[in-house]
Amino acid sequence: MNTIHVAGGVGVADTAMASYDAALADANLHNYNLVAVSSVVPAEATVTSVDAVPDLGPAGNALTVVEARRTVGPGDEVDFREGGRAGAEDAADKRAPRRRPDVVAGLGWATGPGPGLFYEVTGEDPGSVQERIHAGLDAGADLRDWELTDRRTHVESAPAAADRYTTAVTIAAYGESEPIL
Repeated sequence: MNTIHVAGGVGVADTAMASYDAALADANLHNYNLVAVSSVVPAEATVTSVDAVPDLGPAGNALTVVEARRTVGPGDEVDFREGGRAGAEDAADKRAPRRRPDVVAGLGWATGPGPGLFYEVTGEDPGSVQERIHAGLDAGADLRDWELTDRRTHVESAPAAADRYTTAVTIAAYGESEPIL
């Protein structure tokens, strides 16, 4: 395992799980059993951003990943004012404009000599997600006292469908898949 591929995808479907599966298909990761790990990049790894992950082995295999995932359903709305969250209400002003949220999932990574870090963020605004990724990478590097000078991000976003579920994913896939049995 020397290469970690980072890809993203967006899916829209009639159920939350089906939209997640479609988003995985958009990134070419839908045929694996994903095994989530925390966010440390091994020292010997190379991280590369791709449009879609190449074939990493047979369908049904286990694949180690770090994942940012966000799903929004037909009933989810947010306050139009900055800072609103899905389903939030402002008791002081019930007449505030409402809108469908964007669906954003981002992954940032920082490397340097030795190991590195991934940081996952989801939200409603790509710019805010980017800012939070950078802040998270800074905090993780400071916590470990690591010099992580090479930094990149991959952010997927889409407007939420009005009457279906929308999922955005950004996934770092570690190396090749492995048999699960």
